[in-house]
Amino acid sequence: MKGLSRDRKMALINRFRGPKTGGGGGGQPRRRQTARARFEDFDAYQRIEVQRQASERLNISNPFFRRHEVRAGGTSRIDGVECINFSNYDYLGLNGDPRVSAAAEKAIAEYGTSVSASRIVSGERPIHRELERAIADLYQTDDAITFVSGHATNVTTIGHLFGPRDLIVHDSLIHNSALVGAELSGAKRRMFPHNDWDALDRLLTEQRDQVDRVLIVIEGLYSMDGDMPDLTRAIEIKKRHGAFLMLDEAHALGVLGERGCGTWEAQGIDPAEVDIWMGTMSKTLSSCGGYIAGNTALIEMLRYGAPGFVYSVGLAPPLAAAALASLTILRDEPERVARLQANGRHFLDAAKARGINTGDSEGYCVTPAILGSSIKAANCSNAMLDQGINVQPIIYPAVEERAARLRFFLSAEHTKEQIDTTLDRLQAWL
Repeated sequence: MKGLSRDRKMALINRFRGPKTGGGGGGQPRRRQTARARFEDFDAYQRIEVQRQASERLNISNPFFRRHEVRAGGTSRIDGVECINFSNYDYLGLNGDPRVSAAAEKAIAEYGTSVSASRIVSGERPIHRELERAIADLYQTDDAITFVSGHATNVTTIGHLFGPRDLIVHDSLIHNSALVGAELSGAKRRMFPHNDWDALDRLLTEQRDQVDRVLIVIEGLYSMDGDMPDLTRAIEIKKRHGAFLMLDEAHALGVLGERGCGTWEAQGIDPAEVDIWMGTMSKTLSSCGGYIAGNTALIEMLRYGAPGFVYSVGLAPPLAAAALASLTILRDEPERVARLQANGRHFLDAAKARGINTGDSEGYCVTPAILGSSIKAANCSNAMLDQGINVQPIIYPAVEERAARLRFFLSAEHTKEQIDTTLDRLQAWL
């Protein structure tokens, strides 16, 4: 410590000593040194730094936060380079559609860019209820409610409806938003292995009598692997155990079913069999935000009590209008859904033919190429971009290290030639 001031020496000594437990000898307690508050000392930041330094040592460029300079659809432009784009949720190519843009512009002209208040106070606009009515009609429910964030939709809905005397059971691959909502609720939380319905049944047999209410949370199409649940089995289990069933349709709307209505249409289920329909508007509906559809009692509880609705500004008018216009196009142009599904099937079949590990994907809008190494996934993503293909890596801890992958999102805008070119280049790199 030679050359350091006395105050700096004492600060370093106290940092390694840890907090004092009290004074000694019956006199006045010694004055404690107050550590300087530093964000650099947070564990979360230290983890980021470790990853950054490891990437620098291995000469791996950061594959995240790539800047798209145009509307990103089946193609994009990143740092001046045109590329085929597989990192995009615009499944039906509606973002930028002239009809959607015109609806958003009309809403701005009528209501401005913001409602400037929570809807319960003075932020309610006709476009909100028009959109919610259209969503309710899609799921054949009494009503629906929209939120400004898809993530916040799950957080505030689950957190508001359930409490410490309840149990929330979820698939092991459920989205982070449902996990955060379950934690916020204070309910007991249990996980069952992915799509393992026997395990879910056993879990509820053991736990049901120990709690008041039970919520089962699953997804209609899992965004990491691109596979679906057996909804018929899930409904049978929830009925037998007297549970609520919540289905997250974020990646299913516009993708599954002949008309793109989602999991209920694809599997021939009466939508009334599911208690809580959840979805987002940032994918097929080319907007932003989330929604819940269900019976009147459910929606009224959320409308008057969910913190993420009551204490949040209402959905911006152009976003509501864009979502409503996209929903109308989805209803009127099922050929878009057919093109997307054809692209999804072709990508899956062509990838398997080239010996690429596609995991459990069922060939809709999401198919992974599992590489088994985070370093390999990051390097491959960068190499693909050098060849004019944008696809993002999914690395540890988002997935297990052995499941590190590239994740391809398909669009109705992709062509067969673009898909084949992409897979040829990936096969060559592998």
